[in-house]
Amino acid sequence: MRFNVSEINECIRTRRTIFPEQFSSRKVQKELIEVLLENARWAPTHKLTQPWRFKVFYDEGLEKLGRWHADTYKTITPEADFKEMKYRKLLERPSMASAVIAIIMKRDEKHAVPEVEEIAAVSAAVQNMYITASAYGLATYWGSGGLTYSSEMKEFLGIGEEDRCMGLFFVGYPDIDWPKRTERMERRLVTEWIEE
Repeated sequence: MRFNVSEINECIRTRRTIFPEQFSSRKVQKELIEVLLENARWAPTHKLTQPWRFKVFYDEGLEKLGRWHADTYKTITPEADFKEMKYRKLLERPSMASAVIAIIMKRDEKHAVPEVEEIAAVSAAVQNMYITASAYGLATYWGSGGLTYSSEMKEFLGIGEEDRCMGLFFVGYPDIDWPKRTERMERRLVTEWIEE
């Protein structure tokens, strides 16, 4: 075997989502964020369209993201629907992380492959980041709340009309014990073998 398969299997199976509220104040260095991004770009991509794009909010950029997200939510939300708790969460959550990576799907201008395949490629890139982060013992959270899918977010990120923001990927160190393995549906319930 080329690699230690037991360790790879364990890394994949023990990967867990850890919420930013469970991050410690220990800072993840920029070089380690770059390792996540490097591994992301090696995800499978049909016709090599490589649709993933990343905008990394780091240091003062975290406060900029939080302030924009909260203020924009307040501006576009009717007063009757506005929730102070949501506003505070949008404002404060980015600063709980060492970095927040905006996950973007850059639509191939030639439309060489269906959009769903581009979304799948970006998702595979995020999985590469998740597994890499897990191997380093980093806490990660892929969130899609707030204004993630809005035109306002597209404008803030400076992305095209056919592009998509697919979420915000929060990175930090955990301030909790690593979460225990959660159960998944049994393989036999999600797999059908056709052998004839």
